[in-house]
Amino acid sequence: MPEPFFDYEARLAACARGERQALRDLYVQESPRLLGVARRLVRDTALAEDIVHDAFLKIWSGAAGFDPRRGSARGWMFSVTRHLALNFIRDHSREIQSDIEGHDDAESFDAQAHSSRIHRCLEQLEPVRRDCILHAYVDGYSHAEISHKLGTPLGTVKAWIKRSLTALRECMG
Repeated sequence: MPEPFFDYEARLAACARGERQALRDLYVQESPRLLGVARRLVRDTALAEDIVHDAFLKIWSGAAGFDPRRGSARGWMFSVTRHLALNFIRDHSREIQSDIEGHDDAESFDAQAHSSRIHRCLEQLEPVRRDCILHAYVDGYSHAEISHKLGTPLGTVKAWIKRSLTALRECMG
């Protein structure tokens, strides 16, 4: 069953005008999913909660800069959250690396190295194609749901996902 229509663009425009209720609406609508994305990336619930909090501050302060010609409002919110999480990972990679080196668990090291590599590979994809992959494999959306959410033809979404998966496989070596 499709979810009821929620006008993300209108809420962002209201945020840009300083309407706090619009930010509350966005938070209620998307914070659980944004938390899931952040938690999958940083693998720590408390840290993910901090990232989502920071993401909503950025969404509030950057709402006037949102450009619907460059992508969906919802996708932009996910992008803000993902970038904050990935920036945290990048900024703290030395700390994470030394924590890993302090353990004898080779599997833990391999998992972390694999995780870092996939993040780098994802960053190399065009934003709209990266969004398709993340909607499909992180958010669990069907191709039809992604097509609807991005306002993109279903065949295009399928082609983007197929080509992006090929590019990710090649990048992961």
